[in-house]
Amino acid sequence: MSYEIFRQGLDAPICLTWEMTYGCNLRCVHCLSSSGLRRDNELTTAESKRLIDEWAAMKVFYINVGGGEPMSRPDFFELMNYTLDRGIGVKFSTNGTLIDDVAADWIASSDYLDVQISLDGATPETNDPVRGNGSFARARRAIDRLAARNFCFKINSVVTRQNVDELDALYALATEHGGQLRITRLRPSGRGIDVWEAMRPTHAQNRVVYDWLLSHPDVLTGDSFFHLSAYGQPLDGLNMCGAGRIVCCVDPVGEVYACPFVLAPEFSAGNVRDPGGFAHLWRHSALFAHLREWQVGGSCQTCNAYSLCHGGCIAAKHFTGRSLDDPDPDCVFEHGERVLATNTIAPVIPLMASR
Repeated sequence: MSYEIFRQGLDAPICLTWEMTYGCNLRCVHCLSSSGLRRDNELTTAESKRLIDEWAAMKVFYINVGGGEPMSRPDFFELMNYTLDRGIGVKFSTNGTLIDDVAADWIASSDYLDVQISLDGATPETNDPVRGNGSFARARRAIDRLAARNFCFKINSVVTRQNVDELDALYALATEHGGQLRITRLRPSGRGIDVWEAMRPTHAQNRVVYDWLLSHPDVLTGDSFFHLSAYGQPLDGLNMCGAGRIVCCVDPVGEVYACPFVLAPEFSAGNVRDPGGFAHLWRHSALFAHLREWQVGGSCQTCNAYSLCHGGCIAAKHFTGRSLDDPDPDCVFEHGERVLATNTIAPVIPLMASR
């Protein structure tokens, strides 16, 4: 299928993220949803099952489950088993601290289940300042439990200025224990806004990441580094912003956002509790219709690399005060920095409200 087909949206999302709860037993400094405490109006077990039924009817192939810490929900196992029984695969992200022997047995015995354990450094000295004291050791215990059961887990690492030099060590940590490494881009979302300038990789480090990914084709990225494809050789994946087109996010209280990294009112299509539910919002919301028609304009349209990076990440632009038509703040040609330096930032593109 071509880029144009994906850009115009599909009947059901390819990558559907469900943030199950805002509750979390850690407080990561870059958390995209600013999680910590569970909210009183989070979807109930019954509402969650109705949502899962909708996804099954839409023939959603799999969902990405996150939070907060999804395993902190008392009904986590009930809802995951219900999802799997409805024929939907589950990929869930966890900090690993709640994976005891019972949980590890359940994980290893479940079909169509994928587990990502978050680590932001190959050592406690790098990881713990980001994810909390003792978090590295607790995640390692979860890795050991899954490895002992021959379960092919994934380690998910957000690439930062502080851990770029540890990519080889993170890769070894995953593969030597029978797992796989997945790396993702730091976005200025949630609490990430406050640490963006201190933690975002430098221009030179981004080139290192690009070259490293080309030499490690087995490392997953979730297409989060597609802006780096402008260096010349496209990275594996769709290399496009899928927000509202092939990607969306349902937050713990049922709001449906264009992308997990743009949890802001401007990017909400509505709530699954609204008439018509999730399916109606995905297929008929004015916001998603607008995104499926819109393409990045401005100077990006005349750049020779536009067909490779398609203007970059809208979340990175939005939360750094740029217009969605501006270059990505980590544009490989540093056009984004020049836009800021010349103070020519246009107003953020108004997105159509769905309500």
